[in-house]
Amino acid sequence: MKILVINGPNLNMLGVREPQIYGSKTYDDLCGMIKSYCGEKGISVDFYQSNHEGALVDSIQGAYGKFDGIVINPGAYTHTSVALLDAVKAVGIPTVEVHISDPDEREEFRKTSYIRQGCAGTFKGLGFDGYLRAIDLLTEKK
Repeated sequence: MKILVINGPNLNMLGVREPQIYGSKTYDDLCGMIKSYCGEKGISVDFYQSNHEGALVDSIQGAYGKFDGIVINPGAYTHTSVALLDAVKAVGIPTVEVHISDPDEREEFRKTSYIRQGCAGTFKGLGFDGYLRAIDLLTEKK
């Protein structure tokens, strides 16, 4: 199985950005944890992070025919991007939405997720462990 982990805007700033919400671990820590977990399970994993919506759409489209599943944390684009939803629906790759914090416990505008409509599941408020749960869900569906 081959999984693409996509992270949206500001996730490259983990460890610096609002540690009271996102914790003190870095983006490299996150990728290392996922890589180790996937290695133990014999899963191939690639990572992509961008602060640009179009680049994230390109990454989703580029996964077509190459990946068996996508784990995506769209960051703030969760609440604004129909383009990410359309891209996920277009490629038809099983996709799981992840959020380190729980958007439902934050500002009102964060309670809307456009991409969720195209996802097989969502994990929120579990910190980095949400990514591992998403990987587990994808491997169960395979």
